[in-house]
This record gives sequence, C-alpha cells and structure tokens, in this order.
Amino acid sequence: MLDVNKIRKMFPIYDKNPDLVYLDSCATSLKPQRTLVKMEEYYTQYGVNVHRGVYKLSYKASDEYDIAREKIARFINSNFEEVIFTKNASNALNLIALTYGEKYLQEGDVVITSELEHHSSVLPWMRLCQKKKAILKYIPLNEEGRITVDSFKSILSDKVKVVALTYVSNVMGYITPIEKIIKLAHENKAVVIVDAAQAVTHMKVDVKALDVDFLAFSGHKMLGPMGIGVLYGKAKILNKLDPLEYGGDMNEEVTLNDVKVKDIPYRFEVGTPAIAEVIGLGEAVDILSGFGFDAIHEHTMKLKEYALEKLKKIKGIIIYNETAETPIISFNIEGVHPHDAATIFDNKDVALRAGHHCAQLITKWLKTTGTLRGSFYIYNDLHDADVFVQTAKEAVEFFNRFVGEKNE
Repeated sequence: MLDVNKIRKMFPIYDKNPDLVYLDSCATSLKPQRTLVKMEEYYTQYGVNVHRGVYKLSYKASDEYDIAREKIARFINSNFEEVIFTKNASNALNLIALTYGEKYLQEGDVVITSELEHHSSVLPWMRLCQKKKAILKYIPLNEEGRITVDSFKSILSDKVKVVALTYVSNVMGYITPIEKIIKLAHENKAVVIVDAAQAVTHMKVDVKALDVDFLAFSGHKMLGPMGIGVLYGKAKILNKLDPLEYGGDMNEEVTLNDVKVKDIPYRFEVGTPAIAEVIGLGEAVDILSGFGFDAIHEHTMKLKEYALEKLKKIKGIIIYNETAETPIISFNIEGVHPHDAATIFDNKDVALRAGHHCAQLITKWLKTTGTLRGSFYIYNDLHDADVFVQTAKEAVEFFNRFVGEKNE
C-alpha cells in the first residue's frame, strides 16, 4: 500500500487537523502543498493575463498556462486543441448540450441517459429535450443498479442521436462499460458524452482508446483547485460548433457587422481565464501521474474492502453497493435520516457526505431520500477505516438508544 504517513505531509490540512478522517474525496479531494505553491507562484511572481501582453511577465504566464494544457492533454491522451477549460464539469456538460445539442438535436430524436447520473449529466439534456420535443430515454438498471451492455442495447434505435452517461457513478461507485457502449452508439451514428468526474481520480482515462466524442471532469476532485474543469471534445466535432459566449479573447477579427472566431480551443474560452487554477491543475496531474493509477486503485480498494467487511457485520447498517469497483461505500443506518447520522460521524472528526449527492434519480431508485457515502483516497489508511467503522457502530447504538428512550 502507499506510504500514507509520507503522503499526508503533502497535505497542509492535516497540520491543523491531525485527527481528521476525511472520507469525502468523492465530493472533493484534499489539496496538496505542491498544487497550492504552484498557484501562489503565479500570483506572486508573474500574475498577469495570458495571450495578450507583449512583455516578459505575460509570456511567462502564457507559457505556464499552455504547458498546463499540454499536461492535461497528455493525461487523457488527447490533442492540445481538444482540451477546453471550463469552470467545472457541470459547466462543461452544459456547454455541450447548449452547443452540440442545440445545433443538432431535432424533434423526435432520442437522447439516452441513466438514473445513475449526476444532475449535471442528465438535467441539461432533460431541459433541451423538453425544448426541442426530443425524447429522453433511461437505460434500465439491473437488480444491482448497474448499467449493462444488454440493457443499453434494449433501448438503442436509429432515432438515438446522443448518449450521455457517467463513467463512474458518484453514488454507487460502479464503472459503466463505456467502451462497449461507445462502440455500439457509434455504429448507430450517435454521439457520446461521458461524465468522467469520478473516473479521472481512480483510473487511467484514454479518450482515444475509448473513442469518446466528449468527456468532462473537474479539477477539485483530482488534487486540483476549485473553479476549474475540463471539456474534451473531438476536434472534428468542435470545429463545427459555434461558441456559447462571445467577448474578449475568443475572437480573431471583429467588424461592424460580424465576428471571426478563433480556432479551438480558444473560441470556447471567453474572457480572462482561471489562470492560477489551470496551472494548479497541471501540477495536480503531475502528482497523480507520479503515484500511478495502479497504485492508487490497489491502495484505495484495499481500504474499502477492509472497511466494507467490518461494516457488513454491524446489525442495522444498510449497504447499497457492496460490489462497487471503486472505493465508494454508500450506506444508511436503518430508520435514520443520513443527515442525522452524519452528525455522529462529524463529532468523531469523520467527514462523510450525506444526502442525495446531486443524484436524486438513483437515490429514488434505491427507495431512499439519500445515503451516507464514504470514499477513500491516497491519504487514507487502515486507522481511518477503523475509526469509520467504529463510529458507524456507535451511531447505530446511539440511535437505537434514542428510539428506545423515545418509546418509553
């Protein structure tokens, strides 16, 4: 397993919170010092705008910004011009719906999605289908709540024009068989948009190997800063799309009656970008690549399986995703609202997420208002897992006593 003592020294949050058991990495990862230092360097040493000035500081800023885009392109095995910077993954997924979808989706066309989706993956297409009088279809989930190739085939038809799916569910932790789905969709001449916000933190994502048309993820879930996301798109498709927004730095020439927009990716990046955040994300990509995804997966899955086996022995715990291939555990305490249960964990400095996780469709499919969700990452260890399980046991005992006293 990874050397967690050494890794934690990379994260300054542990300096002031030595007892923290952080199990909410699925929502947002902790930030390593290297990422923060790289951003501070920008603001303190050359903090000016990019691609505008003709002086040394601006050249430096532009170089660092472009280097970060190159790093991210290599990280997902794409070309430089196919990486578009956005505010976050939600912004990226909306951008595709409002450009590609707005241009090409017609009345009667079908968009395929699933109940496993984060709201950012499904809602833009839901609204667009309503506007365009297109049809939104959901892949039937199997008894575990998984997407299967067969279930995808069952609703595939020549009317399907768009497939918008998660790579890894943020509630269930399941990996979608996305490569096979993409192949089937392309044989049907449909375009595929993948929400990879959970995938990029746990596994190597190769857009060329997948042959995916569009793919989105956020920096803050992968050791990077808040406020920066990435949209990958195939150049041959992006080149046919008009910008969603107009303004500074996305245009080549402006006349009284027209505008000539820049080539990709710049036509989709209006105004002053989040420069420090882009540079910070470039550094985060280096850190992740240094660990290696095989090591990350082995470490986090050992922790998850260790905790899961102990959690399963506690009477009163409901676990929803025992077979997940990623280190996410979604569970509840029987008869207890997840928000109430989360306060017990917080009292023990265990940071869990509680609620519907911006994925109400799957929590409704599970017939619950929400879940508790623990997610392990590189800075977690067996002690964290033990504290997590012990706190779950104490929470069950507390609420059992509470109910008993209430009934008396």
